[in-house]
Amino acid sequence: MATKTIDPLTRIEGHLAVKVDVDDNVVSDAWSAGEMFRGFELIMRGRDPMDAQQITQRICGLCPVSHGVASIYAQDDAYGLEVPGNGWRLRNLVQAGNYLQDHISHFYLLSAPDFVDLARLGAYEGDDPKLSMLRDWLRSQDPSPGLIQAAPLLPRYDADYLSEPEFADPVLRHYVTAFDIRILGHKMTALIAGKQPHTPALVPGGITLRPDVKILTAYATMLDKIRRFVDTAMIEDLLTIARRFPQQFNEGRSYGDYLVFGAFIDDEVTGGRYFPAGAWIDGRLEPLDLGAITEDLRFSMFDSTSGLAPLQSDLSPAPDKDGAYSWIKAPRYLGRPMEVGPNARLVVGYHQGHPDIKRLVDWFMGETGMHLDQFNSSLGRHAARVLETKLIADRTVNWLRGVRLGAAEPVCARFDVPREAVGVGLTEAPRGALGHWLEIRGHKVHRYECVVPTTWNCSPRDDQGRRGPMEQALIDTWMADPDQPIEAARVVRAYDPCLACSVH
Repeated sequence: MATKTIDPLTRIEGHLAVKVDVDDNVVSDAWSAGEMFRGFELIMRGRDPMDAQQITQRICGLCPVSHGVASIYAQDDAYGLEVPGNGWRLRNLVQAGNYLQDHISHFYLLSAPDFVDLARLGAYEGDDPKLSMLRDWLRSQDPSPGLIQAAPLLPRYDADYLSEPEFADPVLRHYVTAFDIRILGHKMTALIAGKQPHTPALVPGGITLRPDVKILTAYATMLDKIRRFVDTAMIEDLLTIARRFPQQFNEGRSYGDYLVFGAFIDDEVTGGRYFPAGAWIDGRLEPLDLGAITEDLRFSMFDSTSGLAPLQSDLSPAPDKDGAYSWIKAPRYLGRPMEVGPNARLVVGYHQGHPDIKRLVDWFMGETGMHLDQFNSSLGRHAARVLETKLIADRTVNWLRGVRLGAAEPVCARFDVPREAVGVGLTEAPRGALGHWLEIRGHKVHRYECVVPTTWNCSPRDDQGRRGPMEQALIDTWMADPDQPIEAARVVRAYDPCLACSVH
């Protein structure tokens, strides 16, 4: 048996260490460790509740909008607010821009190098100006043959890549184009919310922007460019990778239990959220039960009571705790490890009969020959993320058209901060189910807790010794060369981990 550690695991957000035991080239055990402590929940105590959406956005620079939205949802709940139509539609536009840039960034900039050898750019001899420019820059960094050692390609593993020029070159062109396309998502969010990251316009009751034709037209123009890129590049590249690496639909299988909190308020769909809430457990669809959420701490570096619900436990850092190996907690639902993310949203939505999800998933399964259960795989997670990008890009057109112009159209409800209140804010970040729990006493934050997507996916073992979903997904992964752990890296990156969020 050999033990291999990947530390740091690159092309993700934050600092993650993964350790695997390998027997006869097969992973037999795995550990996922968040390597730092930040303490945002301690920072929140004693603050004005209106500080919450600004402070919690600083948990992450990649998905701050999701934390801002969850925070104002918690305050909406605590203050008993009904958000006007313009308020929730404009919030959706802010959140949609963040989703689009995030999914495009992950698929191309973070994960595509696991399937397409970027070192090919060093030998590129075509006439695409952007690829030629990148080739020349890479050669200036490292003139050695193949540019294997050139940043930003490190670490580069020897592996089976998509290398045929007729297939690889289009993906490489879109990889370069994605740098510009993802910026449009940032601009869309900033246009509505003031700036991105860390938007100032998200407030309890709605949003601060009063829209006009110029703003909505600019947003629509950028959205149209993203939609064209998704339809003509992103989905085609997904199909190329899926057909070239069909075995990846059988790699990275985890428990197959999914949790969704729901995202994007939408008055035209059943349940009022475009992505519906629910749980998929043991092959059964269940309604969401917030009372089923607890947090285990046996292997987490906290000296607090384990197995309690959010807002019930103290947060006491314990870096020297015996047996603990991660700064990530182990949230559980009905005592189970649950996977969250785009594949969870598609599976739960599909089984709820969501027409847009069902139509697109059925089309993709017909194109690739995969089946629904194979979304529980490394490539299934990538596929779900790309398909969701199209769903959001297309649905955003509806939310944009629904915004009403005019000074008489409210964008925010009036409110007063109560002396005592409790609120829960549930949404979906790009990476999965996100909840903020808020308790107010004496007009101040008494307790605040965030349970974030990567906390679910990259959790350590729980009190019963059950691995977190990503740890479980690494089990039985075949590794051609344990010293070149591309296969394990593919499994991990498919989750799009955000460690800044999980160690908040």
